This record gives sequence, structure tokens and C-alpha cells, in this order.
Amino acid sequence: MTVMLLGLLLFLGAHSVRIIADDWRQAQIERFGAPAWKIAYSLISVIGLALAIWGFAMSRTTPIMIWQPPMWTQYLVALLMIPAFILLVSTYGPTSHIRSVVGHPMMISVKLWALGHLLVNGRLGDILFFGAFLVWSIAAFRAARRRNRLAGKPLAIGRFQGDVIAVVVGLTLYFLFAFHLHVRVTGVPALG
Repeated sequence: MTVMLLGLLLFLGAHSVRIIADDWRQAQIERFGAPAWKIAYSLISVIGLALAIWGFAMSRTTPIMIWQPPMWTQYLVALLMIPAFILLVSTYGPTSHIRSVVGHPMMISVKLWALGHLLVNGRLGDILFFGAFLVWSIAAFRAARRRNRLAGKPLAIGRFQGDVIAVVVGLTLYFLFAFHLHVRVTGVPALG
């Protein structure tokens, strides 16, 4: 559990600098330059994520059960993951109405992913892992929306083509992951 918590601290800590210390972050970028900042940020993030995933896998070898989720929650998480994948794709795809309306689709995607996995897993390691991502995504979304408001940043004009791409690619990735990759990546089938 310690390895997972250290990894979460590094990964989510690096991703929280803009939430809690945006002025300090900007000062470091000005002091060392954007490329150096991005390299340091990326290294800390990759190391943190690797440790979090490794620690999460270790926590599953000696699980501490907190609660037993009802069987129907597996279907709820399957439904929540559909918009999560579409929102994830809309983050990186062409400008869409989805991204324009939501503002920060990646953070909502993480919220849905974390919430869904909290509902379907009752082990302490799962609660800490997915709970940390849920808390972070809520805080990050609020901070990003606040930054946009303060900066008077207008919403991007969405395009229908971007929506179609987000939905088609999102659904394709969802089905690929749910029915083929989830069990290979996690060792657990997405359904059943």
C-alpha cells in the first residue's frame, strides 16, 4: 500500500501544482524555461504513475475488504465508462461541441472512471486508488473552471465533425477496451 500511496502522491501531487500553487509553477517555468519544466513534470508523473500502478497491483495480492459491492454495479460502471471514453477522446480530438460545453472533458472523464470503479470495488486499495483520482479530478475541474472565468477565456466554438469523431472513436475504444483489453491490462474482466 505504501508504494501505491507514494506513487499517487507523486503523480497527483505533480498534477495538483496548478491547483494549489499556480504562481509558484509559473515562477519555475520562467526561471528554468518551459522545456525543463515539462521534462521534470513528465518524469515525476511517469515515475509516480508507475509506482501507483505497481503498488495498486500489489494491494490486490493481499486485499482488505471494506464492503462487498452488489453485482449490478458492474453494469453501472460499464454505462459510466461510455461517456468517459467519449469525453476522453473529445479532449484530444478536433474541437467539438462536447469540449466547448464541458470545458475540461478529461477531468470529467477521470471523474466518471474513478466514480464507476469506486462503486464496483470494495477493497481498501481500490478505494484509496480510485478515491484519490476522484478527489483530484473534482478539485482540478473546479480550479480549471475558475482560472478560465478569471482570465475571461471564451469557450471554443464547437464543430459537429468533432462531436462525430469523439463519439465514434470513443465508442470504438470503449468496446475494444471493455471486451478485449481490460482483462489483459488489469487481469479482471470488465463484465462478469
